[in-house]
Amino acid sequence: MACALAPNWPVFPVFRLICSINASGVIAVVGGLYADVFGDTVIRGRAMAIFMASTTCGPTLAPTMSGFVSVVNWRWTLWVGLIAAGTSMVLFVFLPETYGPAILKKRAERMRNETGSPKIFARSELDKKGAKQMATVTLMRPLHMIAYEAIFLFTCLYPSIACVIFFLFFEAYTLSFEGIYHMNTGVAGLAFLPILVGSIIALAIFTYYDGVLQRIKKADAHWASIEEYRRLPLACFGGPLYVISFFWLGWTASPNIHWIAPMLVGVPFGTAFMIIFMALLNYITDAYEVFAASGMSATSMCRSISGALLPLAAQPMYRTLGIARASSLLGFLSPAMCIIPFAFIKYGDRIRANSRFCQELTVRRGKNRRRRNIKYWRVREMIIQLTSLRLMGSEIIDEVQYALQEFA
Repeated sequence: MACALAPNWPVFPVFRLICSINASGVIAVVGGLYADVFGDTVIRGRAMAIFMASTTCGPTLAPTMSGFVSVVNWRWTLWVGLIAAGTSMVLFVFLPETYGPAILKKRAERMRNETGSPKIFARSELDKKGAKQMATVTLMRPLHMIAYEAIFLFTCLYPSIACVIFFLFFEAYTLSFEGIYHMNTGVAGLAFLPILVGSIIALAIFTYYDGVLQRIKKADAHWASIEEYRRLPLACFGGPLYVISFFWLGWTASPNIHWIAPMLVGVPFGTAFMIIFMALLNYITDAYEVFAASGMSATSMCRSISGALLPLAAQPMYRTLGIARASSLLGFLSPAMCIIPFAFIKYGDRIRANSRFCQELTVRRGKNRRRRNIKYWRVREMIIQLTSLRLMGSEIIDEVQYALQEFA
């Protein structure tokens, strides 16, 4: 709303900065949120895929909407965004807390109020958190992971470059459909809709591959249990498809070729773009679990910075080199990024073995497993004692024993 009401240009970037800072938090916490909610990696992966496919709705629908609305007034583009944001904010009112330590802290506070006992507390309350903890953990952890975790570094690099090229296509589409085919801004915005179709196809491919993978895992194939083989083969498929789309656009955007040819490039481009994101971000979530939120914020930061700065060179590049040569240049540079998922498949397990964060996850899993075993045997011993003393009815005993089996 502030952007729509900005009285002059110097005020406008300030409001845009505030808007982007607040909007970035939503994307940053999604990986951690899904890791909290979905313990099953299959369900979590599909939920992440649906989320990522839905994120393309904004960039693909916005050019069409703004193209027609901005003819009335440029501020109406921002008013439409405000309406969409205000509508979605209603859903946040009903969104519950998902972070485990925060839930336990609230539960401990409620129990202290009910019982009056100050001895009830959550583990997270023992940790002293303040400005120092905020600076060293919350803010520095994403930067630390980029600097010292090879997986995070290259997973940030690949989607960042993919995101840059995605926004470069905005300029290429404008020059192609408005400059070559003489379409107005609103009609030229319709050219982005095939990208949305490609994202839906990517979601279907991801779901199909995931189903095949689960069937292979049930057949006890060893490779299906390796983290790198669960997600990354899709990125290996998406990379070359991404490269093809650049040459397709570059050498079909011509007055002598029908406009449908360059417009259809959005289908393979959207498919490749989304499959790369689905594969790499799901790989981070599966491999780093509770640290996924830091990883997602790191990748989001890199994508946002590169996506904001590098496209500034798009118009000079395309006007100097032309649509064909500029798109071909991107096509020739992109294969270097295609190597990343192949390298992760070959060396990813060794990289994770030397990762401090992955080692910490292994320690946590071991502690949770030991706690689970201790609780199991304590409950089992209690049931045996109660049964021998005939203090429980037979129906209750059956129910408790059944629950114990499920717990084990």
